[in-house]
Amino acid sequence: MKANHLAVPITLIGILWLLDVPRRLGYVVITEQYLALMIGLAVLVGLVVAPLKGRWHVLDWLLGPAALASWLWLAWNYEPWLLDPVNRGPEKWVPALIAIAGTVEATRRHCGGVLAALALAFIAYGFLGAWAPGIFEAASIAPARFLLYLYSDTNGIVGLVLGVGATQILGFIVFGAVLNAVGGSRILTDLAMAAMGHRRGGPAKVAILASSLFGTLSGSTVANVMSTGVVTIPMMKRSGFPARHAAAIEAVASNGGQIAPPVMGATAFVIAEFLQVSYADVVLAALLPALAYYLMLYLQVDRYAAVHGLVGAPRNELPPIIGSLAKAWPLLFPLGVLIWFLFGLGYAPGKAALYSAFVSYALHLVTQPRHALSLSLLDDITRNAGTILIPVLLVCGVAGIIIGTINITGLGFALTLALGSIAELGGVLPLLAVTALIAVVLGVGMPTTGVYVVVSVLLAPALVKAGIGQMSAHLFIFYFGLLSMLTPPVAIASYAAASLAESDMWRTGISGMRLAIVAYLIPFVFAFNPALLLEGTWLEIGVSCLSVTVAGVMLAEVLAWNGAYGGGWRRWLAAAAALVVGASSAIFEPGGGLVIATTLAGAAIVFATRKFAAGAASPRQTLLNEKKAQP
Repeated sequence: MKANHLAVPITLIGILWLLDVPRRLGYVVITEQYLALMIGLAVLVGLVVAPLKGRWHVLDWLLGPAALASWLWLAWNYEPWLLDPVNRGPEKWVPALIAIAGTVEATRRHCGGVLAALALAFIAYGFLGAWAPGIFEAASIAPARFLLYLYSDTNGIVGLVLGVGATQILGFIVFGAVLNAVGGSRILTDLAMAAMGHRRGGPAKVAILASSLFGTLSGSTVANVMSTGVVTIPMMKRSGFPARHAAAIEAVASNGGQIAPPVMGATAFVIAEFLQVSYADVVLAALLPALAYYLMLYLQVDRYAAVHGLVGAPRNELPPIIGSLAKAWPLLFPLGVLIWFLFGLGYAPGKAALYSAFVSYALHLVTQPRHALSLSLLDDITRNAGTILIPVLLVCGVAGIIIGTINITGLGFALTLALGSIAELGGVLPLLAVTALIAVVLGVGMPTTGVYVVVSVLLAPALVKAGIGQMSAHLFIFYFGLLSMLTPPVAIASYAAASLAESDMWRTGISGMRLAIVAYLIPFVFAFNPALLLEGTWLEIGVSCLSVTVAGVMLAEVLAWNGAYGGGWRRWLAAAAALVVGASSAIFEPGGGLVIATTLAGAAIVFATRKFAAGAASPRQTLLNEKKAQP
């Protein structure tokens, strides 16, 4: 048996739990017992799948089973321990120490050293916080009490975040694995080519549509890049896009899959749990910013193609739109079922996704019975889902360590006081800037969910105290955690795309930041203007959307490479005007006359800059200059 086949039981146990099988069979299983089993299996498989090198490999088969046994020990004794919280003997804290050590080590191997080091730093603070200076001094905590709090308390590892990972996120991972196994990536790419391939800059627009659609399947930016990029990046290069631009377009489009409703990345479920709102509320709040993200990307690609004379592929070389839709309906129908379960019937997200996965598999059984009945297909689905779930569960476990430490030491209160002084001295904007910087820096080598949990637990209370709405504060943190995937020096998504395009990684990363500029700006807008999160009157929402859209068109004009205005003061003026228009709904009263006047003025500038574009250098010459500059 291959090591990654050990991930299959994780998927199967999770499915049985979501279907409420233990209760139906008459067994009473407490949620924390289930979570202890899941994190124990994730640690075991995580250590075995990513083993140490050489002779040290034997340690994996010591620590892995020992960690699993420690988590099973908690599951077995959970009920009697609830009735005996005072006793903290070695039969409790020794397994706790082994379980936590295994969790941190498995996280280091699958999620990077940054997250593991952060977990160790919080554990060290739990032990030594009584000697910390100033407001960060924590109450003295007995080591055994601290270990058991992290190990068994519902505010620790087997708490809220792990519960989200082992239920709601698990359901969506299974759904994505089923759609992927039945050919979702290929079908969606063909559909995108049929819809967009004939337009100017067609291959780039195919990449945007295909990557945004495939984001509903993968839940991972890098997986999205590697799945669709192998097709779209060569297409873009053949049509005339420089390699770095082709790679950047794919990276930005793929990264947006985690913020695009109706199926957002795993972090959306954690946001819903932290805010104690429904998943539908998070999806609706994220809708307009996600539309702005993809609209801005589409406009930039369109203006680049217009300036450089890049045309689409001939219609006769593309898949027929009717035929592509006919092939895609078994894939699109389950997505509709998912939306119906989520928003129409109000099902829990995990169950809704799991039932939609069953619908998808049933349709595949009808249309492709031989393939659907293949044991290898079922093995692929359960194995791939389990493999994807392992780092998710490990991140959730480390999140429990961080949250537990903050709760038992009072660190969160101290940080809120410290950050509150920034807002008192410089206002809310510096506090937002510091939060954004911390989220991007922590995102170096950390999964988006991990970044969000850490930064939201530490900094979101300070943002809320400074007057930012709760949904705005949490989505602000989510966006900047996600942007670490595009921001050099460690822009993982951009670098993955650059490897496919054979382009310079730094230049690809810079191009990606330029393409994703709206994602760096719009969180500041909705932090001050929650109308962009559908919080406000219809007039406020409509005017805010209009101002952001006009600002996006203006920025797309400005950022059309080798900008068709001859550069100089006109380009800088247009850029400044775009920023003013975009920020107007945050600076002035949303829906007020000043916002409308500023937006109309911006629209006039767009018209004027288009006139300047008419006198630009010839598209062919501009493109030749671009290619000469390409390494």
